Amino acid sequence: MKSYQWYSDRWGTPTKDDQLLFLLLTVGVFQVGLSWKAAAGKKDVYMKNFCDMDFRQVAAFFPDDIERICKDPEMIRNPRKIKAVVQNARAIVGLLEDYDSFADYLWDFVGGVPVVKEYETSDQVANTLPEATSIAKDMKKRGFTFVGPVVTCMFLKAAGIIQDQVLDR
Repeated sequence: MKSYQWYSDRWGTPTKDDQLLFLLLTVGVFQVGLSWKAAAGKKDVYMKNFCDMDFRQVAAFFPDDIERICKDPEMIRNPRKIKAVVQNARAIVGLLEDYDSFADYLWDFVGGVPVVKEYETSDQVANTLPEATSIAKDMKKRGFTFVGPVVTCMFLKAAGIIQDQVLDR
């Protein structure tokens, strides 16, 4: 099985699992400037370097943790992206003052029900949507980073919060 197959297989399946959501967001961060396959193919490396995606542990990382991760030859060694994952973990911890979970925060934007977007053909599928753009703005206000409209839209689609339905299948 290809190392990115897990991402493809679970794409669009709604989840309320905070660790999985943190993993999907991390794939989005590392995908910037790369292919989704390159970013998703590093799942095992992310799990190893980011405490099995336990955002509470990652939020407590120090600069030496970031340096250690940057030295991992299997890792996508972009210090800005690695710092972004730590910053996003801290932002998730911050959300817990207002929400029971990261999932509750995200699903609250859509009333707990996936937003389904219908398209006539697959080439019409959008990589940014108004819902994702407004969520991205709120995430940025709350301290998240590397969460522009495209990254956030793809993250929400991967998490099944926004779903594409192509009618020409």
